[in-house]
This record gives sequence, structure tokens and C-alpha cells, in this order.
Amino acid sequence: DTLWDLAIAEVEKRENPDDDDVKPGEVWEKSMLFMGNKNGGKTTIILRCLEREESPKPTLALEYTFGRRARRHNTPKDVAHFWELGGGTSLVELIRIPITSHNIRSFAVVLVLDLSKPDELWTTMESLLQVTRNHVNKILTKLEKTNPEVAAEIKQRMWNDMQRDHPDYALVDPFPIPLVIIGSKYDIFHEFDSEMRKIISKTLRFVSHYYGASLVFTSKSEALLLKARALVNHLAFGYDKSKSVSVDPSKPLFIPAGLDSMGQIGPPPASDSDLGKMRANTPLELWKKVFEKTFPPKRFCDLQDTKDPAQDIQYAEYEVDVMRAQKNQ
Repeated sequence: DTLWDLAIAEVEKRENPDDDDVKPGEVWEKSMLFMGNKNGGKTTIILRCLEREESPKPTLALEYTFGRRARRHNTPKDVAHFWELGGGTSLVELIRIPITSHNIRSFAVVLVLDLSKPDELWTTMESLLQVTRNHVNKILTKLEKTNPEVAAEIKQRMWNDMQRDHPDYALVDPFPIPLVIIGSKYDIFHEFDSEMRKIISKTLRFVSHYYGASLVFTSKSEALLLKARALVNHLAFGYDKSKSVSVDPSKPLFIPAGLDSMGQIGPPPASDSDLGKMRANTPLELWKKVFEKTFPPKRFCDLQDTKDPAQDIQYAEYEVDVMRAQKNQ
């Protein structure tokens, strides 16, 4: 066979998979997109998940790396594709590149939120999840026309972690693809006043439960990074899902998807008179108002402090820079 024949056969195989369950000896491929606060620790978490000893560099725009693991001895290695969106919320439109109709069935999102910056937390979370959800929903709408079985399977899988007899079945709105929320910099967060910690923890528990996501708090400590790694490896390489749960607000939270409940989380942390004054159409909106009353959102525009990559010395290229200087002149 020529290279072209092989390429055609490969494309046909991808477009018409006979059976997507991984057969013995077959490689499974998963993709994950890491996004969240600027300097929130996304790169560090990826490097730890891939067991790499490099020191993290600032992420420019959208970066890609991958990891390989063999499930058993003498079996082909599974592949996990890791994408990382830099720049906080300023480059959110780039999520269209990694998430496509070809890989949507095996895609997951990891949202890394910096616990040491509560005034940026809700804004970052809301804008990133909104744009991602809209993009995924567009793909699902197209798939309903071209491949209705796959679209139906993805919609069904959204509810996998939530049992039908769960008391909150009618109160949640699961994210269309698997979602993990990681609260980073727990070591700084741990120094906060206990009331502030309680509000942030309760709010993130509500948001994670509402979106059918797993939640874990982490820092540079090895023990906490291992817990975050367990959740990521479950989605990336199909490792067993952890069943342990930690909901104590004085300790780092660890709650796999579907193992929390509104009853355990309790109402938003505000007085009854305050709650009565707040006009909200949905529970999510009410929690947002309560959270932003304590932590008014910082009026920050990510775009303004995004440094011009053309000025970054790590991308210096003499000939190009000379031409550019000439053009600017």
C-alpha cells in the first residue's frame, strides 16, 4: 500500500468506527483541556499527572502535550492528549481548536481555579464554562443530524454519575462532557479566615454538584497533588475512580462526581433577610449573588495584561525581528 492508501484507510476507519469499545490490544485515546485562572497552576498539575520533573513555564495561548501508559504488561500504550489554555479568560475562543466533533466522545475538561483569588473566581469560572458549554452544544446539535447515536450516547453519559433515585436529580444541570474542578493553591487558602473558607468551599461544592463535576482542592504538597492526579488519570487513562470523599471545610475538599447532595451542602451562606432581598431566577444565580456579596468581582480585563508574545525573548528570531522593527518604523 502507498502512503495515500494507508491515509485513506485510516480516515475511513475513524469516520466509521465499527465498535468504539476498546478491544484487547487496541489503544484508547482520550483528550483533556485544562483551563482556568492565569498563573493558577495548570502546567504544574499537568506535569505531575504525566510524572515529569520539569519546572513549569508560562503558557502562551494554547499548548499541547501528551502522555502514554500501558494498562497491563506487554499491551500497547494508551494515549492521553493534554491541551492547556493560557491567558485566563482572554483567549477562550481558542477552545474550538481542541474540542471537535471527532473527539467529543472522549473529551474531558479540567477547570483550575485559584483559591487564593476569590474575587476572580466566579468570573473566571462562569466565562470559561459558558463558552465551553456553548461550543460543545453546537457540536452536539450538528451530531444529532449526522450521527444521532453518538449524540444520544453523549447526552445519556452526562447523567452517568447521577443515579435516577438521587434526591437532586431534577435540580442539577450536568455539564455535557466530563468536568473536573480543581481548587489550586490550597496552602494560601488555608490561611484565610474560617468564614471566608466556608463560603468559598460551600459555593464550589454547589457549583460542582450542579454541573455533575468532581471537585478537589490541591497545592504543591505531594499528598494533595496525588488526589488531583487520581481524578485526572481516571478520565485520561481509565484508572479506577476513587470512592473516597472529604467534605470537611477545615480540610482540603475531595468529592468525586455524583457523591454530594444539596442536603449536605445546605443553603447559600447568607442570612434569611439577605436571601429574601436577592432576586434570582435559578439556584445558580442565587449562589452567585451571595458569593459576590462577600467577594465583589475584581473588574479585571485579562486582555490588557496579556503581554505581546512578539516581545517575549524566548521567541526571539533575529531576522524576523529586524524585519518587524523595519515595518513598525
